Amino acid sequence: MARKPVILWLRRDLRLHDHPAMVAAAKDGAPVICVFIHDEIVAQTGAAAKWRWGEAIASFAARLEEIGSRLILRRGEALEVLQALVKETGAEAVHWSRAYDPASTARDKAVKTALKEEGIEAQSHKGHLMFEPWDVTTGKGEPYKVYTPYWNAVKGRGVEPPCDTVSALEPPQTWPESETLDDWQMGAAMRCGAAVLAQYACIGEASAQGRMAAFLGQKIDGYKTARDQVDQNGTSNLSENLTYGEISPRSLWHAGWSRMEAGSAGAETFLKELVWREFAWHLLYHFPKLDHANWREEWNGFEWRRDNNEAEDWRRGRTGEPFVDAAMREMFVTGQMHNRARMIVASYLTKHLLTDWRVGLRWFEDCLTDWDPASNAMGWQWVAGCGPDASPYFRIFNPATQAEKFDPKGSYRRKWIAEGAKNPPQTALHYFEAIPKSWEMTPDDRYPDPLVDLKAGREKALAAYERHRNG
Repeated sequence: MARKPVILWLRRDLRLHDHPAMVAAAKDGAPVICVFIHDEIVAQTGAAAKWRWGEAIASFAARLEEIGSRLILRRGEALEVLQALVKETGAEAVHWSRAYDPASTARDKAVKTALKEEGIEAQSHKGHLMFEPWDVTTGKGEPYKVYTPYWNAVKGRGVEPPCDTVSALEPPQTWPESETLDDWQMGAAMRCGAAVLAQYACIGEASAQGRMAAFLGQKIDGYKTARDQVDQNGTSNLSENLTYGEISPRSLWHAGWSRMEAGSAGAETFLKELVWREFAWHLLYHFPKLDHANWREEWNGFEWRRDNNEAEDWRRGRTGEPFVDAAMREMFVTGQMHNRARMIVASYLTKHLLTDWRVGLRWFEDCLTDWDPASNAMGWQWVAGCGPDASPYFRIFNPATQAEKFDPKGSYRRKWIAEGAKNPPQTALHYFEAIPKSWEMTPDDRYPDPLVDLKAGREKALAAYERHRNG
């Protein structure tokens, strides 16, 4: 008698290597039906991230076909879709990798409860994180609120080795019907920008593995210092692939740990960055308002401005501060932004322009292909001064002096700003191909004057803070 199939519900875990949920689904040799569901959480994803997610799905579907399987696509409310698939296929179990943001957690709990009530085995598995948020606590059994103690708590813990690569999945006797990615139009909101983004994306598991190998072989030794230099390609660039689960954090941890044991000078710093990502998810899980409410309640009522015309200039890379504008254009063209630049543009918006950090968070959410809800929220609150383990409010990054230090020859700024250049590079010109026509910007425009004097802007921000603190 034929075995009943098992459903593997895929989300941000689009790989064959180190996939615990897939290994569990295939363990007993039952047929495995892989499904991706375009539900309300997918529908609400920002434009660039949704486009990139669609590309990840397409790449993984091809990967599954290489091992004799396929990816079923369905749109709808997750529980209803899974219930329908169970009924259509006679499946006896559903497996998935855990998610930790509030919306996904609520969805997954409801799915698990309903399926179990119907007699269907429902199991969630590790995959997105190395350390489960509920497993890392202080001596008092509370969640950590500061990064350094968190790092000290986990650095000596053993991280499970990656699972072996799945090389085959037993197909069902009959495949259920599937929608197509064309039906979903996941890149529709990008319009002309998708063609530009595609030139900078590194899509799929094989590409992620190649990117990791190149980083470990060529860049990790100098990572500690080079990662801050915006004029160098000194980072791993793996955030994009981690976002869609095209590579696992456990794989990166063990690869980095091996390099550290071999004496690589930059390996520990790399491991700390992986744990910074874990810390962000630890915080969002335990404090689910992190992405929309001030972590420090004493910041409620601070006189940040709501969205405004100067914030719109910031979004368009027209502040008159070349470092800020270069970074904003890099994001619009590539879907990513150097981490040092993220701090600079966030500080400029929240302090020099006194604009609410949530205005910036929403723009990043719409423009980043490596958008991560936990890291994005923690990063914005850290820079603004209202978040956990926050940068002191009086730490106001000066874009001009930061440029002198981290882009000393101006190559990063020239790479992304076309106005005023005799022969601007293609990277700078790509910006004008990607932006909406309604912005009415051309490479021949005069580069704008600064929106604010940096010294005066700093003094205004500090004065606002003093009023709030003493009010």
